[in-house]
Amino acid sequence: MATNDYESGLKMMEELTTDAQQIQDQLLGEILSKNAETEYLQGFLHGQTDKQLFKKKVPIVTYEHLKPYIDRIANGEASSDILLVEPLTGFSLSSGTSGGLPKLVPTTAESAHKTATFNKLYRSVMIKHFGDINQAGKRMELMFAKPEVETPSGLKASAVSTRAFKGSSFKAILPKLYTSPFEIIFCPDTKQSMYCQILFGLIQRNEVVMIGSIFASTVVRSIKFLENNWKELCSNIKTGQISEWITDSGCRNAASLILKPNPELADLIEDVCSCKSWEGIIRKLWPKTKYIGTVCTGAMLQYTAELEFYCGGLPLVSGFYACSEGAIGINLEPLCKPSDVSYTFLPNMVYYEFLSIKEDCDTDSQNQVQLNAMSHHEDTGPVDLVNVKLGQCYEVLVTSSMGLYRYKVGDIIKVTGFHNNTPQFQFVGRQNVALGVDMERTSEADILKAVAEAKALLDPLGLILTEYTSYGDTSSTPGHYVIFWEIKPKEGNNNNGKELDPKVMEECCSKMEDSLHFTYRMYRKENMIAALEIRVVKQGTFESLLDYFVSKGASLSQYKTPICIKSKEALNILDSRVIAKFFSPRTPTQDN
Repeated sequence: MATNDYESGLKMMEELTTDAQQIQDQLLGEILSKNAETEYLQGFLHGQTDKQLFKKKVPIVTYEHLKPYIDRIANGEASSDILLVEPLTGFSLSSGTSGGLPKLVPTTAESAHKTATFNKLYRSVMIKHFGDINQAGKRMELMFAKPEVETPSGLKASAVSTRAFKGSSFKAILPKLYTSPFEIIFCPDTKQSMYCQILFGLIQRNEVVMIGSIFASTVVRSIKFLENNWKELCSNIKTGQISEWITDSGCRNAASLILKPNPELADLIEDVCSCKSWEGIIRKLWPKTKYIGTVCTGAMLQYTAELEFYCGGLPLVSGFYACSEGAIGINLEPLCKPSDVSYTFLPNMVYYEFLSIKEDCDTDSQNQVQLNAMSHHEDTGPVDLVNVKLGQCYEVLVTSSMGLYRYKVGDIIKVTGFHNNTPQFQFVGRQNVALGVDMERTSEADILKAVAEAKALLDPLGLILTEYTSYGDTSSTPGHYVIFWEIKPKEGNNNNGKELDPKVMEECCSKMEDSLHFTYRMYRKENMIAALEIRVVKQGTFESLLDYFVSKGASLSQYKTPICIKSKEALNILDSRVIAKFFSPRTPTQDN
C-alpha cells in the first residue's frame, strides 16, 4: 500500500467514525430504496422506505425466520423479488461450530466492494503500527479452504475465507506475500495441507515477518503439529524429498518447486526443536516475525496463555471482528493485550441496531447480568449505533445489502468506549450458547470467566490448560455441569493426567462453581444442581474433535471449539478419551 493510500485509509476511518449517524441513516435509506419492492419488505412496508416505519413494522428475526426465503433462492427461484434486488454472486457458509448448523448468507457484488473497503481500512491501521510488512517479507498464515457446494440454483456456497482465497486479487499477491501456494491452501486433506504449510514456512523462515491464522486455536494447533512432526519435516528438508504419505498431487507439485536438499537448514531447525523447552519457539524458528496475527478474543482467549508461551513475547494482534454476515469492526490499538481488545464499529458496512441487555455490565453481579443476557432483553426497543451507552451490553442486529433485515447476528457485545462518535466494543459471547440443567442458564461468558479463574490453579504445577468445552449432563437427577479439560505440561512432557493432584483438581471444580452466577450457586446450595465435574481427556482429544467437525463440513480456517457441546457424536469422542474425573467437594460460596 502506497503512503498516500495508507494515509487516505486512516483519514477515511476518521470521517466514518465522526459522521457515523449520517452514514448509518444514508446506508439504511439506500438498502430500503433498492429493496422496497422485494417480496419480503413489501409484506411489511408496502413499498415505503421511512426509517421509523421500518423500525415499527419490520420484525426482528433470526436465521430461522429468513431461512425459507434463502432456501427458495438457493433452490432456483428468481432472487429479484424475494429478499433483495441485486443479483447474487453466491452464498457465504458459516462455520456452524458456534451455535448450530451452517447458515447460508447471500453475497453480492456489493459485498465484495465492502470487503475491499474493509481491507483498506484494516491495512491502514496495521501499517500505522507495524509498517508495511508487505515490503518487509512474507506472511506465514495457516489457511485452509473447503470445497464449494453448488446449490440447485447453480450458485455456489463457500466459507467466507474460501471465497477470499479464490479471489483474483488474492491469487495475484499470493506468491509474493505468502509462504503457502494456492495448491496447498486448497488441498482437501487438512493434515497434508497443515504439514506442507509448516514445511514451506520453515524453508522460507528468513523471509517470514508475520505468522497467523483467522483464529488463535489454529495457530496453537499448528505448533502442536510441528511439535509432533518436526523430525520428519527436518528429514524432508535435509533430503529435499517430501514424505510419501503426502499424496495430494497439488502439494507434491508445489513441493517439487521449492524443496531442495538443505542439510544446514535441517540441522538448525533440529537444534531449535530438540531443546527441552519450547518456550519462545516461534521466535526462535522465525526470527524476523513482528507479530502473531489472529483473533484472540471471546472464546479464543483460552488459547492465549499457551500462545504466549510459544511466541516469546511477540505481540498477539486481534485485528478485526467479522462474521458471515459482514465485516463489523477493527481494533485501532492492535498492540494492546488480548484481554483489553476493543473493536471500533464500521458505520459504512451494515446498518446496526442494538437490543439492550442490562443497565450495567460491571456491577458486582456481573455473572448474573450475563445470565440474563442469554435469556431476555429489557422492554426498551432497539437503539441506533450512536445511541448505545458506555458499559452496557447489547445483542447486535444488522440490516445489510445482502437481504438481511433486523437480523440477530447472535453476538453479545459490551460498549467500552467511543472513537469520535462511534462506539467501541468487546465481544462478550454468543447469545444462543448456554448451559442449563434446571431453570438456570449459564452463558458462554460465564463459562469463560469461571475457567479463567480455575485454570490459574494449574500454574504452580507447571501445567497449561490447552482446550476445554462443556455440556449439561441430565442423565441423572439432579443434573450437573461437565467441563472437559485437555492439559499439558509447560515443558512438553507427556503426563496424560498421571501427575495431576486430585486435591488441586477438586479445588479447580470448586473455583469454577464459586465463579459462576448467583442462580447457579443458589441451585447448588438447594441441591437442585449436583456438583460440577471436570473430566480430563487425553492429549490430542480436541484434535479429534476438530477432525470430526471438519468431516461434517466445517472449515478448518473458521473452526472454533464449541464452548458448549450439543452433538452426541462429539460428546462420544470426548467421553471415549477421558482419563480422570474430579468433582467439586463442597457447595459454592454465596458471596461472589
